[in-house]
Amino acid sequence: MPVAVSSTAVPRAAPTAETAASASPPSSSDGPSRSLWADKYRGAAVEDLDPPPALSTKPSDSIADALLWAYERDYTHLTVVSSDTRALLGYLSIPRLRQLLKDGQVKESDPVSKAMQRFRRSGKAYKVIAMDTPLEELEDFFNGGVDGSGPQDFAVVTDGSRRYVLGVATKADLEEFVKRRPA
Repeated sequence: MPVAVSSTAVPRAAPTAETAASASPPSSSDGPSRSLWADKYRGAAVEDLDPPPALSTKPSDSIADALLWAYERDYTHLTVVSSDTRALLGYLSIPRLRQLLKDGQVKESDPVSKAMQRFRRSGKAYKVIAMDTPLEELEDFFNGGVDGSGPQDFAVVTDGSRRYVLGVATKADLEEFVKRRPA
């Protein structure tokens, strides 16, 4: 059975010198004081993407159930949490899962654990993406600039202490935000 985690509005913290220094967007041709990102996002944060509540599955759930839950909500990624501790273990990429099924590497009756991608915890810095994370930092994360681990397709949105999964933001969410935002 999926675990739906409802999100609550998280007040956005005012930018600090530390957060401003952590994102170093490229300068625009209009002058050194304005960046391309500042023009694109204008101070928006992850909460402005209005990510839907996270839908988590357990490693013991069947792949068929996980697919059904993802299709019902039109989700491309599901988080996988521990049955006991609800700790974040990894995720299911639905496009990758469809390919695994097509190639016969997994069956719909198999448990999610057989197809999930586990998060690597040792030796890597974990970038916290919270509701108050500026969209410039989210874009940097998607482009692999945060810790050099390479481009990412999605981000797990947590509270600042990484205790609760609030949602999932994708590159497509970010692109759609820019398209619908008035110039």
